[in-house]
Amino acid sequence: MAPQHSAKQPSAKQPSAPQPEVSAWRPRVSGVVEVFHAHFTEYAYPMHVHEAWTVLIVDDGAVRYDLERHRHGTPLDTVSLLPPHVPHNGSPATPHGFRKRVLYLDDTRIPDDLIGAAVDHPDLRDPVLRTRVGQLHAALAHAGDELEAESRLTLIEERLRGHLRPRDVADVPRSDPALARRLRELLDEHVVDGLTLDEAAALVHAHPAHLVRAFSTAYGIAPHQYLNSRRVDRARRLLLDGRPAGEVASATGFFDQSHLTRHFRKLVGVTPGHYSRTTRG
Repeated sequence: MAPQHSAKQPSAKQPSAPQPEVSAWRPRVSGVVEVFHAHFTEYAYPMHVHEAWTVLIVDDGAVRYDLERHRHGTPLDTVSLLPPHVPHNGSPATPHGFRKRVLYLDDTRIPDDLIGAAVDHPDLRDPVLRTRVGQLHAALAHAGDELEAESRLTLIEERLRGHLRPRDVADVPRSDPALARRLRELLDEHVVDGLTLDEAAALVHAHPAHLVRAFSTAYGIAPHQYLNSRRVDRARRLLLDGRPAGEVASATGFFDQSHLTRHFRKLVGVTPGHYSRTTRG
């Protein structure tokens, strides 16, 4: 009699764990070592250190972490500032994980003498700071918006220092119309080739944060907004002359055609192509 074989039941296929979503890049902004965006559902970081300062915001979910043997967490309105060379870990604090955006900054942006204060108070509940960090990430996502990123970053680092060394920084606008006028003249001279905030600050002998505040207070517009307005204004003239958008982007100081399109639509309400088609011969 042939041996009896029971039919093997197929095993139920186990659902695979969601794959992490990660993007990382190094922008053309002085002092920014890396930008890192990630969505993790199950991954937990072991204890580790960084050479750079870690500026962390969480857009969804929450993270729990240990720093210097103390437990911390990241509510949505918090900016977490983790100092270099200090061990920390990190794991999801909610069942669906967390989505985060991180800046790694070198010591030219935040000095090492603030490490102790950051260890004591790494989680900063400051809605203004949280909004500014989000705006900086948006600027860093687009090549060509470096002046905006530099302006936003210098105000962020000033506010971070204000949290860690409160007596040193007063986060209030200061009027300096002469300085504002000098920066406007510089921007007018460099509409196409542009200049960095550090270059402008060196030329007018002013701290970058004071320079941004003085300009915004005097004119009601940030330096990068002023520069982009001048560039879009020139682009309108060239488009009306019949020049193609790609050529116009290069001629007016934009990084590429998509960079021109983004700012043109923001200021004019339509794309360069649509604007060109309205031209009357």
